Amino acid sequence: MDNLNGRVALVTGGGRGIGRAISVALARAGCDVAVSYRERRTDAESAAAEIAKAGRRNMIFQADVSNSADVRTLAHEVEAELGAVDILVNNAGAIRIQKPEEISEDDWNEMIAVNLTSCFLMTQAVLPGMRARRWGRVINLSSVAGQAGSVFGLHYAAAKAGMIGLSRSYARVLAKEGITVNVISPALIATEMVTANPIIKPDMIPMGRFGEIEEIADVAVMLAGNAFITGQTVGVNGGLHLG
Repeated sequence: MDNLNGRVALVTGGGRGIGRAISVALARAGCDVAVSYRERRTDAESAAAEIAKAGRRNMIFQADVSNSADVRTLAHEVEAELGAVDILVNNAGAIRIQKPEEISEDDWNEMIAVNLTSCFLMTQAVLPGMRARRWGRVINLSSVAGQAGSVFGLHYAAAKAGMIGLSRSYARVLAKEGITVNVISPALIATEMVTANPIIKPDMIPMGRFGEIEEIADVAVMLAGNAFITGQTVGVNGGLHLG
């Protein structure tokens, strides 16, 4: 495993839920961490306080990572304050539960932009520096919906499936340049979105419980430290994708 001490990580949507757990776990592994958020500044500040407790430098930055101008500014500000980004975690995303007949073109475009275009824009923004240093980790948060489809929103599932294809393509291009690109594919993790939905029950999972955000963060740290895993989709789903 590579030593992560002093590496600079950027976690989009890193203020709460899975993103917060990954931000804190990377800090405890030795990284300085930038947390981007879109709306909930208080959550980002709380995550930054946890990163500081781990003894690492940190910053928060408000950005819409589906907007190219915001992405360029975010990447510039992180580099100016913490240094060039070594580890990018594309965690920011959104879901809208809709039946196929309810989905408008605007709904489709929004889900693709927030969940997939953001991943492309952020990766493109930090990639030149990673290639120059010949070291980088890109970790993308997809979903079991991207592998198996979803009855909750086909636009969301399509975006998350696109993320897997995008990641595998980056991994092929960058394999000889010291940069790995991998996907974590969670299912029914005990986040605010999942636990607040009365339709979603733990017995949907073969293990009979929701996953913990720390169980996703453990995988992210492993992928950040491993130089020989690339182009992979790691399912953290309690067996939901078995069949």
